[in-house]
Amino acid sequence: MIFKAMSVPRSSIFLLPLAFWFGSLTSAEPEKEFCLEDEPIKIPKKEEVKIDSTLVYALINVESRGNSKCLGDLHLGSPSVGVLQIRPIMVREINRILKIEGSKKRFKKKDRFSREKSIEMFYIWKNFHHKDDSDEVIARCWNGGPKGWKNIKTQHYWNKVQKELKEIKT
Repeated sequence: MIFKAMSVPRSSIFLLPLAFWFGSLTSAEPEKEFCLEDEPIKIPKKEEVKIDSTLVYALINVESRGNSKCLGDLHLGSPSVGVLQIRPIMVREINRILKIEGSKKRFKKKDRFSREKSIEMFYIWKNFHHKDDSDEVIARCWNGGPKGWKNIKTQHYWNKVQKELKEIKT
């Protein structure tokens, strides 16, 4: 997907943050081991799943195996970078959140290569958009955008994260 510069009516400025989610899902073919089940996907209720810091480490293992110089999604034009595979539009979303919260702190695209700053960006995003959500909803939205938890394409990603969570907790 290639984004082109275009003029936007002033009244549509509030919709620009939604552009953050465009391009989050690729049209790539699903991996061979991915299979769709006949049953609908069950999302656990907020009370059923506790959120702890192991989630971010499981996401790091799935996204980059801990390589802070990892590049991904090269076919999308603006690659995802770092341990959490953050794209430039996510940096803009984090800075938008910080502005809303009244913080003077801002991140730069190069901060995606820093493990610590990537994790900090993740927590800013999580605490703003998914403060009380389950690990599954958070992971699937990290992978697939704001409605990623509903998207069948993110189920395979969640399965990988669950596997990592089990390995970390044992």
